[in-house]
Amino acid sequence: MVKLVCSETKEFFNSDEHRWISNTGALLDISFIPKFDIKKIHSRSKNLWRYREAIPIEHNKNIISVDEGFTPLIKIKFDKKDVWIKQDQLFSSGSYKDRGATVLMSKAKELGVKKVVQDSSGNAGCAIAMYAALSNIECDIYVPFETGEKKLAQITSYGAKIHKIPGTREDTAEAAFNAANKSYYASHCWNPFFFHGTKTFAYEVCEQLNWKAPDALVLPVGNGTLVIGCYIGFTELLNAGIISKIPKIIAVQSENCAPLFHAFNNGLNDIQSIKTSKTIAEGIAIAKPIRSKQILEYVKASKGEFLTVNENEIFEALKFCGNIGHYIEPTSAAVIAGLRKYITMSENEVIVSLFSGHGLKH
Repeated sequence: MVKLVCSETKEFFNSDEHRWISNTGALLDISFIPKFDIKKIHSRSKNLWRYREAIPIEHNKNIISVDEGFTPLIKIKFDKKDVWIKQDQLFSSGSYKDRGATVLMSKAKELGVKKVVQDSSGNAGCAIAMYAALSNIECDIYVPFETGEKKLAQITSYGAKIHKIPGTREDTAEAAFNAANKSYYASHCWNPFFFHGTKTFAYEVCEQLNWKAPDALVLPVGNGTLVIGCYIGFTELLNAGIISKIPKIIAVQSENCAPLFHAFNNGLNDIQSIKTSKTIAEGIAIAKPIRSKQILEYVKASKGEFLTVNENEIFEALKFCGNIGHYIEPTSAAVIAGLRKYITMSENEVIVSLFSGHGLKH
C-alpha cells in the first residue's frame, strides 16, 4: 500500500489524491515497502523499470517509459585512481533527471492529471517536458530568466510552454509554486514521486557491482534529488537484506553557492542565509533548497560529508573529461572536480560517481 506522509505531523494521505503538499503546507514523503525479486529482475529488460515492485506506481498501464535507465557503469582513472562512473548523461533528455521524471509523470497519468507545472534551471524542466509530451499532459515550465538557450530550445521542442522569471532561482520556484495552485506540481523538490525514480540509481549501481554497495558515492547537490534518492534506494536495499551497508554520500556544491556545505560544517540541522555569487555549475546553484533538512540528515546518517569546488576546479575538470573523450556540462564537471578532491582523502575505497548531464545541453 502506497501512502503519502506529512514530513512534520506524520499524517497519512492516500496516494490517489492530486496532492504534492500536506494540509499544513509541509513536504510529503512516501510510505511504501519495496520488494526485490532478484531472479525476476534479471529476467527483465535492462531499464530502470526492471525494479518494478520497488517503484510505487499502482498499474503497469500508466507507466510512461522510453526504456530509460541501466546506464553504463564504467571504470575511469582519475589522477591514478580507478573510479566507477555512471553515464547518466546518456538518458534521452540528456541528464539523470529522467529517472525521476518517468516515475513522477507515470503517477501524474495514473492520477488523471491534465496539466503540470515545474520550475527548473534546465535539466529537470527538460525531463518533465519530455515525459509530459509522452503522456499527452499539458506542461508549463518556469525557468530563471538567464537559463541557457539550448535547454530552452529542448524544452520547447517537447511542446511545453516556458515562463522566464526575472530575479533569483528562488523567485522562479515561488512563481511555479503559486501556479501549482491551479495545476499539479510536477516538482523535482516538492513531489516525492520524483525521488522514487532517482533512487533507481542506487539499485543499478548495486546490481552492476554484483549486488554490493560501494564504499562512497560522489554526487551533485543543489536541490538534492539524487542525494535523497540514493539514500532512499540504498536504505531500501539494506532493509531488504541485499546489502550490508549504506555508502558514504559525498555531496558536492559550488563554492559560490554552498548553503548545505556551510550548515553541515557548522554542525547545523538546517541552512542559514548566505552570500552567493554566480557559478557555471548552474544546476546546483540553489541558495535555499526546500529539502535542506532532509539532505543534511541523510548525508550525516551515511557518515558522508560535503565538499565545495571553485570555478577554476570546475573548468579544469571539464577540460580533463573532454581530453578523455567525455563531453559533459559544467554542473557535471563540478561533481568530477569534487571527485578528484575526494580521492586525495580516500584510501582503498570503491567509489562511484557519475556524469550527470550532457555537454550538448550547455
